Amino acid sequence: MAAMAARPSRPPHPESSLSGMPTSLLTGDHDTYQNPLNSRYCSPEMKFIFSPRNRFSTWRQLWVHLAESEKELGLPISDSAIQQLKDHVRIEDDEFGAAATEEKRRRHDVMAHVHTYGIVAPEAAGIIHWGATSCYVTDNADLIFLRDALNIVLPKLAAVIQRLAAFAIEYKDLPCLGYTHGQPAQLVTVGKRASLWITDLLRNLRNLEKQRDEVLHSFRGVKGTTGTQASFLAIFKGKHELVDELDELVTKKAGFAEAEISTSQTYSRLIDVDVLHALSSFGCACERIGGDIRHLAMFKEVEEPFEADQIGSSAMAYKRNPMRSERLCSLGRKLHNFSADAEQTYASQWLERSLDDSAIRRISLPESFLCADACLILLNNISNGLVVNKAVINQRIEQELPFMATENVIMAMVDKGKSRQEVHEEIRVLSHQAGAVVKQEGKPNDLIERIRNNAYFEPVIPELESLLDPATFIGRCPEIVHKLVATKVKSALEPYSEDLKNAQVAELSV
Repeated sequence: MAAMAARPSRPPHPESSLSGMPTSLLTGDHDTYQNPLNSRYCSPEMKFIFSPRNRFSTWRQLWVHLAESEKELGLPISDSAIQQLKDHVRIEDDEFGAAATEEKRRRHDVMAHVHTYGIVAPEAAGIIHWGATSCYVTDNADLIFLRDALNIVLPKLAAVIQRLAAFAIEYKDLPCLGYTHGQPAQLVTVGKRASLWITDLLRNLRNLEKQRDEVLHSFRGVKGTTGTQASFLAIFKGKHELVDELDELVTKKAGFAEAEISTSQTYSRLIDVDVLHALSSFGCACERIGGDIRHLAMFKEVEEPFEADQIGSSAMAYKRNPMRSERLCSLGRKLHNFSADAEQTYASQWLERSLDDSAIRRISLPESFLCADACLILLNNISNGLVVNKAVINQRIEQELPFMATENVIMAMVDKGKSRQEVHEEIRVLSHQAGAVVKQEGKPNDLIERIRNNAYFEPVIPELESLLDPATFIGRCPEIVHKLVATKVKSALEPYSEDLKNAQVAELSV
């Protein structure tokens, strides 16, 4: 008889955790999931932007803007009502519980906060949210958060570019092996390679600046339930000009250049797509830069910072793992995947609005900025402590340069009257012989000695040393770096001059 299959284990009791501990005992912060972006990687200023206090206090500030503007345009709102709203813009700790209780009862977060705000501002309770729909606060607040978060990201990115520019200038003429297809190629310089990173980050800076400026001209303003402004037209007794003026007043008070003329119940989720595309592009650059540094660390040419007490491996005490660059790749990869959330959310919206965008945006918008912030902290920390191992770089050049110098030898022999095809064949034979010695015997590259000892090459023997000078293989690398920094970098960083005066080396929490 076949053995009876084992029965699946019974699921845990709903009042117990998987370990058998009663869930009633799991009450502390250490008993609940912590998002590592929040607990390990990000700055306090970015975490505050998307915090509950900032969110709900921003809602309240928007209600103040609305009430003030309605009063200025003639609606019967008392000075004391406005003052009470202003006095309680910052939501206090004890109000969160009241709002949560009300939301559980009403299943509506905005109305829960209208109720909670009205308790502390009773004279304004009847006019809070007058004429507005929920998206007046939720969507306008999200646009404020996008604007403010971009304004945190941009100076931090400028600081990284400034530091990498200084690094590129310092090493603009230090030759090193170039690589194409993962194979040694014509020499570049350490600074020239860094200029590739700078060029991409400058593009990221422009993309993010553009999106910040687009957001500044894309406020939702006061548009009503389906974007028709019908409720506000009713409040102002059919006076269209007052509705327009209300929209403009609120927009200006919120710090935006202008509002969209036509919206649905929400602002267009295409704005999220464009912003997250810019952040996604930055994430790609982070993974690319981190990957380059990891490869260079593997070659021992360039290494990221490594602290005195840092442990590279729990087992192998000698290791210097590039953990910062690995983390940068990991977070960069996560960041550039957020764009799909925004794309799919925008594409799936129905007519004037559907609520399937809400839950996903509560996750993807904050986490994309938190992820970008974490990447910037890493880039700042890494770029301020890059270690260049010149001896290793020179050693690796010496291993490969004889092969790269063959074209110089061929050209010199042709100048002496030899046939290029004939010289090429002589060099080809010697190169394969030297290659076999390196690959099969593990010995140093002896191609130059083979050339030196071959009578055929006697006409260029006196020139061999100059033909092997690494500085003759780097082309215009120093000039390229200098031109990039003196023109593109200088102009791009000019708007951030005050921020850069106070730029500091970012420290990692873990």
